Amino acid sequence: MKLLRDTWLIFQRQMLLVLRNPVWLIIGVLQPLYFLLLFGPLLQDALQVDSAADAYRIFVPGLLVMLAMFGAMFTGFGLIAELRAGVIERSRVTPVSRVALMLGRALRDVATLLFQAVLITVLAIPFGLTVRIGDVLLAYLMLGLIGVMMSALSNALALKLRTEDALAPLMNGLAQPLLLLSGILLPLSGWVATVANFNPFSWAVDASRALFAGDPGDSTVWQALLILGTLTLLAILWSARSFARSVR
Repeated sequence: MKLLRDTWLIFQRQMLLVLRNPVWLIIGVLQPLYFLLLFGPLLQDALQVDSAADAYRIFVPGLLVMLAMFGAMFTGFGLIAELRAGVIERSRVTPVSRVALMLGRALRDVATLLFQAVLITVLAIPFGLTVRIGDVLLAYLMLGLIGVMMSALSNALALKLRTEDALAPLMNGLAQPLLLLSGILLPLSGWVATVANFNPFSWAVDASRALFAGDPGDSTVWQALLILGTLTLLAILWSARSFARSVR
């Protein structure tokens, strides 16, 4: 119970900081909107599908996975700022759970991500997107797993590197191949699709597209949930251990 209470307290504080300075939240919404409004109209011809609705059922799920990846991937920069300001150092004298310090921040990232995902989904409806509530909720669960995983990894790396000069090139170096090998913008084919099988986000994109197509029984759905669930658990354990070592 103490872990849950402490996690809730950290989550409340982090959400308050987001609401006081919602710049990153706004930027996080605007970037996918640019893709939705400026890139989306080109999809029907590019994908050679029968309707705009079919095109958006392919495009929007990939867009949401991209949002989950990049929305949480760079949260470590905020943690470095807190390290520099002494916030983490002052946590040494509090009885708060060290694991809660990580979980509260990760849940903040998930809450922000889900708000953005719902907004993007709703805005895509006038363009012809249709999806069942149960399927989209399962897709959001997958996005939540990605959000927790990327937030935990970013924070763990931030605690290890402790400088933006080192974290920035590392995260950018990871982001580019993960993005290109995930099939977010367009479905992959050929040897690129073979290499993409080793990218967990490629599985997430395929599973999300199956859900938005109304096929929750597709094998990629449970496979993606299993892969993402395992990686998320490992990321949480590593990040929690990093927080425990940093705040003693």
